[in-house]
Amino acid sequence: MRSAQVRPVAVLVDAYTSGNHLPPAFARLGVDVVHVQSTPELMTSMRLPDLTAYRAVVPHGTPAETAARLAEFEPICVIAGQEPGVELADELSELLGLPGNGTALSRARRDKYEMIETLRRAGVRCADQLKSDSAEEIVAWAERRGAYPVVVKPLSSAATEGVAVCPGPVEVRKAAEAVLGTVNIFGERNDEVLVQSFLDGEEYMVDFVSYGGQRHACGIWQYRKRLDGTHRLYDRDSVTEPDAEPAPEIIAYMHEVLDALGIQYGPTHAEVIVTPQGPALVEIGARLSGGVLPDFNDLCLGGNQADMTALAYARPQEFLDRHAGRTYRKLTEASQIFTATTLEGVVDSLDREVIAEIEALDSVHLVVPKLAPGSRIRPTVDLYTATLVVWTRHDSVEVLERDYARIQELAERVYRLQPESEPAA
Repeated sequence: MRSAQVRPVAVLVDAYTSGNHLPPAFARLGVDVVHVQSTPELMTSMRLPDLTAYRAVVPHGTPAETAARLAEFEPICVIAGQEPGVELADELSELLGLPGNGTALSRARRDKYEMIETLRRAGVRCADQLKSDSAEEIVAWAERRGAYPVVVKPLSSAATEGVAVCPGPVEVRKAAEAVLGTVNIFGERNDEVLVQSFLDGEEYMVDFVSYGGQRHACGIWQYRKRLDGTHRLYDRDSVTEPDAEPAPEIIAYMHEVLDALGIQYGPTHAEVIVTPQGPALVEIGARLSGGVLPDFNDLCLGGNQADMTALAYARPQEFLDRHAGRTYRKLTEASQIFTATTLEGVVDSLDREVIAEIEALDSVHLVVPKLAPGSRIRPTVDLYTATLVVWTRHDSVEVLERDYARIQELAERVYRLQPESEPAA
């Protein structure tokens, strides 16, 4: 039995990027954290975990070895901090006999082909699709369907990495060949590629926290994306009213999705398109949303997914009593803005006066430049190559629109590039 003097422990697997919000969330509830990494080395392609926030760091090992080391801490839960940790977190929680989603459907929670096929077997609305290691076969499938556009993407990725909306067979072939044989941001090799029917409609980001199959809808944000060639670039997300359509329809659909994928515990981040036939899943991650910003979410939604996750595991009855079966509240108009660039080169410096001008806009809550001096800047093709993220909130839609336009005007001036080297004589 745990000593009354020893603080409980939560285990976080691969707590990259937004996973960094989980240690403080657990700390606020008197819970320590232990970090586990699923790979021999940390993945430097993502924002690293702050390992000083952890009671202990358990290095990569076999699941059985790792579970034996973790048992010494008598953990209350094992949670994926980011996408690469989903399958290991499932396995460790199962080995330790802790609340979790089990391993039977783990692959369907990471592999986008298996994800959609699992929905299809359960009778849940979803896209048509094919996976193959042959670009030729991918093109042939698209041609047989005879309905363009189609979407080509890796089996496992995030933030639209490698995703292309293809209007014809030439673009399909090019997109498939661009994915095959490459390595994604998680260090996984793309030996196969996925092609899916295009889901036509408005797209939404949908975040939940579950415990024992009881769920809280943490937020629904409508995506605004623009098509640049075959790339759909993130432009901004805007919070939706939870009680007005299509939010209730999306929430009902998401319960079907979560049940079909065996997700009964923990945070989830999904993208859903509301088609003329109803909502259909683009993809889902069994981890925190990458867009979580706890203090901003608290102001706009009355809560945030990181704190809700910690509460569900640390004080499950309180979570069930206060939040299960309920939704977020829309407290103000709010948007998350992503800026794109056509620049290419090496960043010399950031123009702090331009950043200060953006920060001074009435609706701006936080500005995060994504590149530092010395970084290479490239034309934007996905979320990872966006140049700024800006969180905005205001009671007035007109103010948000005005500030959005100004942010887009100023974005290209934030970065000063190093002069190009003179060619050798």
